[in-house]
Amino acid sequence: MVLKIAKLKLKDLQPSQFYISEAKLKAVECWLDPENLSGFQPIPVKLLDGKPVMTDGHTRAVAALRAGLTAVPLAWDEDDLDWDMYRACVQACLKRNILSPADLLAWIIPEEDYREKWDTWCDAMQAEIENSRR
Repeated sequence: MVLKIAKLKLKDLQPSQFYISEAKLKAVECWLDPENLSGFQPIPVKLLDGKPVMTDGHTRAVAALRAGLTAVPLAWDEDDLDWDMYRACVQACLKRNILSPADLLAWIIPEEDYREKWDTWCDAMQAEIENSRR
């Protein structure tokens, strides 16, 4: 069975990030027009262990939900990704009970906290993964 991306809704997507920057969210909400998504860059999605995972666009997804949308443009991500890192990110989301973009509504934090918490977590996880590959 082939998963058709056009049929996916936001609720079907697994986030790979567990914090949302409040400042970035406000910036997206300034340009987001829920009546006209022609300027909405598709959210990239890849299958990871059979589940559609967002590889980027988490803030846009949250902004869309806050605007009352249930679906937005999506596109299969064609980039080569560090699957170990994405698997670790998804596992961290699952540990925090973040199963869809709607769950990220409770994880919106000030920009300073976002940079400190998310960037620090990512750097530490990347270092751990690099060490395990040696």
